[in-house]
Amino acid sequence: MIFQLNFPDPGQLDRLIAAQKGKPFSYPKSTERLKGFDYDDNLVLLGEGDAVFEAGCAALRRWAMFPGGWARLYSDATPIEIGRVVVMYARILGLWWLNVSRIVYTVGETHRFGFAYGTLAHHAERGEELFQIEMDDEGRVWYRIRAFSQPRFWGAQLAYPFSRHLQRRFIRESLHNMKTTTHGLLTTH
Repeated sequence: MIFQLNFPDPGQLDRLIAAQKGKPFSYPKSTERLKGFDYDDNLVLLGEGDAVFEAGCAALRRWAMFPGGWARLYSDATPIEIGRVVVMYARILGLWWLNVSRIVYTVGETHRFGFAYGTLAHHAERGEELFQIEMDDEGRVWYRIRAFSQPRFWGAQLAYPFSRHLQRRFIRESLHNMKTTTHGLLTTH
């Protein structure tokens, strides 16, 4: 995790991404629940039917789950592919915080589409986050964020309640953004 006063320079972000390729994840990989980690699973109904599912998938491919303003992704043109490194940057307390993750796996089934990324050493937290569009048996389409995490950076550990507040804020805004973007894509087609 890196923080700075100035808005991140694209060249700096490109160098950071290049330097992180192949680096190990900052959390233990396990199929069991990890002790000391917070687990979150959040859903929002996007609508019903194939058109809504396709629009939700298109929104996810555009990385529309990032609220903008205070929390952004560099770059929203990054393909959703295993191994791709992404940088999320957030403006918190007057500083830009850079958090680096890598896509661990993708989901590409008939009625489920998404991916998860895992944190690398340059991230305030350690853990994994899944972003997924799914259609249930009744044709309802959902956007899901599922994550497990714990503070890694000493500042995040010290300010744990504030860190959890920011995570919940991100989730609320992400759910709202995906619903708004999905509906917007439906009206433009």
